[in-house]
Order: sequence, then structure tokens, then C-alpha cells
Amino acid sequence: MLKIYHNPRCQKSRQTLQLIEESGEMLTIVEYLKETPSEDQLREILKKLGMKAEEIVRKSEAVYKEQFKGKTLSEDEWIAAMVEYPSLIERPIVVKGDKAVLGRPPENVKSLL
Repeated sequence: MLKIYHNPRCQKSRQTLQLIEESGEMLTIVEYLKETPSEDQLREILKKLGMKAEEIVRKSEAVYKEQFKGKTLSEDEWIAAMVEYPSLIERPIVVKGDKAVLGRPPENVKSLL
């Protein structure tokens, strides 16, 4: 079973979702802007990605530029910021079991199919 943290307004997210749907894999879609992961869920996702929180922060977002650009935050502070401002979370993220990938490029998801 795959889980995609999805933003339907994002082209890469839609492309990744299409690849998954074409594969026939069972899928759960989480629109993370509406159903924001908790801090614990984000920690688990980061562990599965093998990444630090700052590595999945969308630095092109207005909220990043206005509130976080040039600041040094701890892991916990970045996670809290992403929970408060979910638009900061890079998308899409696809999780399967104990592994996860960023769907940038969308073809990254093929490693989970």
C-alpha cells in the first residue's frame, strides 16, 4: 500500500499520482494542505526519506521568504514550522512501508512500485 502526500494544484504531484495509478498499486491519497501531518508523522516520514527537515522545505514559498529565509533552525523547529505552514513541505512525498521518496522527478516513485 502506497501513501502519497499530494497537492492537486502541483503538476509534479499530479504526474507522480498518475504514475502510481497506472501501476495499479493500492493507494491512499493525503492532501497534506488539508490534512497536515503531525510532528511525529513528519519525523517518521523524514526517517523513511533518510533526510533532514530542512532538506524538504520549499524555499520558493512566500512564507519561507517572509519568515524563515536566512535563519538557522533546529530539526525540531523546522518540523514545527512545517506543521504550522504545510505549504513549506516539499511535494509529493510517497511512502511505502519503511521507505519513502520525493516525487521530484515523478519517476522517483518507480523505486517503490
